[in-house]
Amino acid sequence: MFEIEPIFQFSRDNCVAICAFLVPANLIATVSTIVLLILQRPVQLRFSATVATAFALTLFLHIATWFFVGVVTPVTFILAGLGTTCIAINLSLIVYQSSLNKYLLNWQQNRKITAQ
Repeated sequence: MFEIEPIFQFSRDNCVAICAFLVPANLIATVSTIVLLILQRPVQLRFSATVATAFALTLFLHIATWFFVGVVTPVTFILAGLGTTCIAINLSLIVYQSSLNKYLLNWQQNRKITAQ
């Protein structure tokens, strides 16, 4: 049978290293998704949003290992909030991509008109 407890123990033992990677990776992937929306690159946007969502879900699994052993601290809630925010941003950018692209196009056109 597959034992999951050693994986959980590894996650808790290496918490600082895991968080030191996942938090910046999550933020960078989410910001790159926003930049790709502004640059109007839909294929790369979907890939970036998928990667950012995978980082956030991995962060949730890491946080869950702490919840399973009863460690409830402000840090766990802050990390959960970060993951939730990143998932919400990435999913909303995918769902509302076409309307946001229209808005950006109108904004760019209005900016060109006022610059002349």
